[in-house]
Amino acid sequence: MSAFANKSVSPATLPDVVSLPSLGHAVTAMLRCSHNSPKASVAETLMRRSICAVLILILGVCFAAPVYAHHLKQGGTTSLPVTTSSAQARALYEKGMQDYENLYLERCNDDWRAAVKQDPNLAVAWAWIAFNSSDPKEVSAAREKAKALAPKLTPGEQLMIAWIVKVQEGDFIGGISAMNDMLEMYPKDKHLLYLAGNWLMGENGDEQAQKIMEKALAIDKNFPAALNDLAYLDARNRQFAKAFAAMDRYVAMLPKEPNPQDSYGELLRMAGNFEGSLQHYRAALKIDPDFVTSQVGLGDTYALMGNQEQARIEYDKAIRYAHNEADRLTYSMQKGMTWVRDGKFAEADKLFLEVAETAHAKEQDLQEAQAYRHMAEYQADDKAALRSLQSAEESLDHRSAISQSDKTEELSRILRNRTVRAAHAGDAALADKSLKQLEAMASGSRNRVIQSSYNGAAGTLLMDQKKFNEAITYLEEDQDNPFTMELLVQAYYQTSQSDKLAEAEAKLRSTNVPTMEQALVVPAARLRRPEI
Repeated sequence: MSAFANKSVSPATLPDVVSLPSLGHAVTAMLRCSHNSPKASVAETLMRRSICAVLILILGVCFAAPVYAHHLKQGGTTSLPVTTSSAQARALYEKGMQDYENLYLERCNDDWRAAVKQDPNLAVAWAWIAFNSSDPKEVSAAREKAKALAPKLTPGEQLMIAWIVKVQEGDFIGGISAMNDMLEMYPKDKHLLYLAGNWLMGENGDEQAQKIMEKALAIDKNFPAALNDLAYLDARNRQFAKAFAAMDRYVAMLPKEPNPQDSYGELLRMAGNFEGSLQHYRAALKIDPDFVTSQVGLGDTYALMGNQEQARIEYDKAIRYAHNEADRLTYSMQKGMTWVRDGKFAEADKLFLEVAETAHAKEQDLQEAQAYRHMAEYQADDKAALRSLQSAEESLDHRSAISQSDKTEELSRILRNRTVRAAHAGDAALADKSLKQLEAMASGSRNRVIQSSYNGAAGTLLMDQKKFNEAITYLEEDQDNPFTMELLVQAYYQTSQSDKLAEAEAKLRSTNVPTMEQALVVPAARLRRPEI
């Protein structure tokens, strides 16, 4: 496992040569032109929007450029200092960071909680509680503590806190700027490099993450955490031989830790080696029976193998031993997907409704929304799906504790599904309204979850209108989603792009990730005759 799986955040980087306000205003002005006619059809609106696609792509490239913009003076020490008057608090904070790198993602929270009990003014510990906790109330309170204490800290600590706080509050550009400045100030701190690179991986900022991890390994070629993430990046690029070579080194470095075995299991599953995956997950649990992510890994692997009954047995164990309520709900949703894979949708409905109700009672609004959204994704009836999506959106507004970043990302997924379902149901007005809302979110944020949601929705509607070339422009910005991959196969076929078609077809058929999208698309795609 890699820590990016625990939190979903969105990367972007600031260029030092492009005037972002002027370019951003130009794109926004062009986007607004698509709203001039309130009676415009979905197809007409999308045709006008395609005019500005090139500018949006340029802006995205600018944000992705891995440059540090402000040329700050480097810190006086190699590593970022930690301001505290308590040696015990410092030791607990550092133990938390070590546990985080070794993927004990709840134990590190306990370390940081203990640290702030020793020193309530240890601001960076509050910041990492806010970053990593799954309790919305705790996240909100810890973030406010960190913000209040920040003015008293060193410049590097202020940047670390600004990075976390600004991202959670929805200011991704400000957050990325702070992260870049922090890395520029402490370019030899391998632990900071890992934290930043791992965070970037959370939203598929793979190119930037790879460069950062390579810098960390240049400092220490035997830095286990960076080696682990670099193997994941290789696996994402289908370079499995390199990934497994890195895993062999990772296991040798930390033979008594469970995560190297857990990671090996996940990467083998990605490559389609399910039996090998199961062996490594079991090896991780032999090292530490409480390493619950490996128990979940067994369930995920059996689900992808097609053995849903055994998958449910493994998920039940994970649910029983989950370390927090959010994880318990998430594992329950994974179990719900096994009923979808079995085609037993009434059982799936029953379980997802139970998860939503439990999440509501436990004040886990994000998981409540996710449960309703997942229900919508497999409904055969569009009206039923739209009702579930409405419940999902309402869940996000039950309380104010949920972070702005989590809220907007989940809302973008809901709107994507609503756009597609409304169009399929023949409700062009609702489809256009939902797409416009998504477009407004995407044009005002560099959050890649939101960008992917918009591009996927827009590309799907263009495919419905048989605007294949225009659709490809959008769909290629969302290539990791199985629904999108399936549409790209069709679009490449219709436009006679045989090389891209073969690549997309192979990628779709070899996708082994335990998600609802994979469950609904990939098994059926494997049963069909390839397009070529």
